[in-house]
Amino acid sequence: MSVPACRHSSAYSARFGSLLKAYHLVGFSPDRDYRYVGINRELRRLHPGVLSEILDSLRATGSEAWQDLQTDRVIVNQEFTLSVVVARCLQTSTGLLRWKLRFDTSLAPDITVVVRMDAANRAPFDYYLFPRIDIFSEKLRLAEDNALCLDAYRFDDLALLYEIATPVPLPEAA
Repeated sequence: MSVPACRHSSAYSARFGSLLKAYHLVGFSPDRDYRYVGINRELRRLHPGVLSEILDSLRATGSEAWQDLQTDRVIVNQEFTLSVVVARCLQTSTGLLRWKLRFDTSLAPDITVVVRMDAANRAPFDYYLFPRIDIFSEKLRLAEDNALCLDAYRFDDLALLYEIATPVPLPEAA
């Protein structure tokens, strides 16, 4: 009997649902914890809903906001751009919570909205609003509590974002 030529994980995913499920079916337990794969898949599934909620809230406060479908950036009032990052929560062996962020600096958004997920990765824990001028690296690691230079951008909700985005009419010059 010949062995199939295609041994890519995508072939296993198509047949068994995932490579991990194929491992489980044959009784193999990998040494590494691969739960993050499913969590990441779920967070990618949640991202469009988070983005839609932000768009709806911006519009509800009077802003003109739309999503650039090629980049996923949000353009607000034709004045500034947003990028939304949903950050997976990792729990250390000592029970501390950590979040690893990756900024897509090629998009160059004016503000990156980071949605830090709770310990179960089911709901937002809090939010960070990072202005482009203060993003010095493509990667950042956050703890529950960080230095003021990071936590100055931390918020319980996005009310400040909606407030600063709300258009303010200027009086006409005579």
